[in-house]
Amino acid sequence: MLEHLIVSQDIRDKLLRSDHDVKEDEVRECFLNHDGFYLEDTEEEHATDPPTEWFIGETDRGRLLKIIFVFRDGNLYLKSAYPANPKSQQIYNDLKQKQS
Repeated sequence: MLEHLIVSQDIRDKLLRSDHDVKEDEVRECFLNHDGFYLEDTEEEHATDPPTEWFIGETDRGRLLKIIFVFRDGNLYLKSAYPANPKSQQIYNDLKQKQS
């Protein structure tokens, strides 16, 4: 599946900014380590077709990242990734518990 992860140059540049500071390999690790579900981003300004989805993933070194992507035509298009803040972690964990 990850051979179909598409990361544009603009997104690569965004990942390297100091407010994100995420390596592309860390994003791949989060997808590979993830065994839960994805949440749909319901914020109107982030609306896409197909919908934007996100999850909190963990890198091999235990770093928690919020991964935002669109799944289209068999490909995962990365929109963003950055360190997960406590609010995002709580939302994700609460919804994950409801799914169990």
